[in-house]
Amino acid sequence: MTADLKEIIARELDGSRRRSLTYTDLDDADLVRQHSPLMSPLVWDLAHVANYEELWLLRAVAGVEPTLPDIDDLYDAFKHPRRSRPTLPLLGPAEARSYAARVRGRVLDVLDRVDVAESPDMHGNPGPPLLDDGFVYGMVVQHEHQHDETMLATHQLRVGPPVIDEGAQLPPSRTPARAEVLVPGGECTLGTSTDPWAYDNERPAHRALLPSFWLDVLPVSNAAHIAFIEAGGYADERLWSPPGWVWRCKEALVAPQFWRRDGGTWVRTRFGRDEPVPLDEPVQHVCWYEAEAHARWAGKRLPTEAEWEKACSWDPTARRARRYPWGDDDPTPERANVSHRASRPAPVGAYPAGASACGAEQMVGDVWEWTSSDFAGYPGFRSFPYREYSEVFFGTEYKVLRGGSWATHPRAIRATFRNWDYPIRRQIFAGFRLARDAAPDEGGAGANRPGEGWAREGGG
Repeated sequence: MTADLKEIIARELDGSRRRSLTYTDLDDADLVRQHSPLMSPLVWDLAHVANYEELWLLRAVAGVEPTLPDIDDLYDAFKHPRRSRPTLPLLGPAEARSYAARVRGRVLDVLDRVDVAESPDMHGNPGPPLLDDGFVYGMVVQHEHQHDETMLATHQLRVGPPVIDEGAQLPPSRTPARAEVLVPGGECTLGTSTDPWAYDNERPAHRALLPSFWLDVLPVSNAAHIAFIEAGGYADERLWSPPGWVWRCKEALVAPQFWRRDGGTWVRTRFGRDEPVPLDEPVQHVCWYEAEAHARWAGKRLPTEAEWEKACSWDPTARRARRYPWGDDDPTPERANVSHRASRPAPVGAYPAGASACGAEQMVGDVWEWTSSDFAGYPGFRSFPYREYSEVFFGTEYKVLRGGSWATHPRAIRATFRNWDYPIRRQIFAGFRLARDAAPDEGGAGANRPGEGWAREGGG
């Protein structure tokens, strides 16, 4: 491991921990309270990220003894569902902070002396080296950032005075010249075999042959979803899949989570603040079933996961996939709304500089986007470094989300990154965009030249 890479790792570890400490800078009562049975107490998340760091960066990498013996079971996410975690003998707030600091100090000591070496995983199975290109450190950094976003979702469910700042001013909305773009049929590369910090479910890179399809330039806005509501979309069984309709009736869904009517105005609660629903923001806090019903009402559908990734990353001129829609450079404030710069999505159309090669915008940041696809492994998938990150979730129970949200850190998002959740989940920062099939004479191999067959005016 080079000194430069060590410096990068130390900086990234520090950045993820600063976020965790920011989101747990509350009084003890708020930290130990369970704000929703869907979420852990915030104090559990803080100790859990430290325990995960210890398991991988101390024990797996260096074989050192536990910092606090006998707590592993308390912070094993697979042994204890979220609703039961408040009943466990968890570390208190001061103990959790002290434990996290002690683990971090030991991790930095190990980082100073560790070398690149072929390492088995912590269960003794052969696999790609844990330390190659700092993979295991990247895994831990991303894990903590993912829990930071989960903690923000807990804050959204919290009742009480606001403690999350509004954040930065965001660019204004903009109406693109076209409402949808044609993504021509043909081959593309999906996934990655070269990104050093990519997870196992993003691997290996593989070729896919997709037919042409139309994709909306922007994610669905609050205004568009209000039109769906006012057209009776939540009450029309014909628009819902059978399991979606059962769920909609059981939960009495009439609007996105955290919305309510106040006279003739839709109002939402956002981190303890009540405000009129901004019509020009992407809709968020909708489940997959709501997204599917809206798409059917609009005469469209949700994109498949493969369609989404092709539209996001494929450069037809260079014949290669980009790391982000705009290229390989990291996100900037001019390209995407990520990393909790502001505590909300940016208005639709705010980031023309972040457009992909096909012309789709805001594919990274703002809201996670539901796709129509179930979560499954790619051809040639191999679990690494443990099955419980990805493989145990493969199946029809989970739907894939792509693109990250305003709360997602750049280290935990890229064009190949795959998120997944139950189709009933609404507390996450998720929205969607719409797609539709192309006619047989639209697109095709000859239509993937810039300016020829890519754009269409109007659309749904």
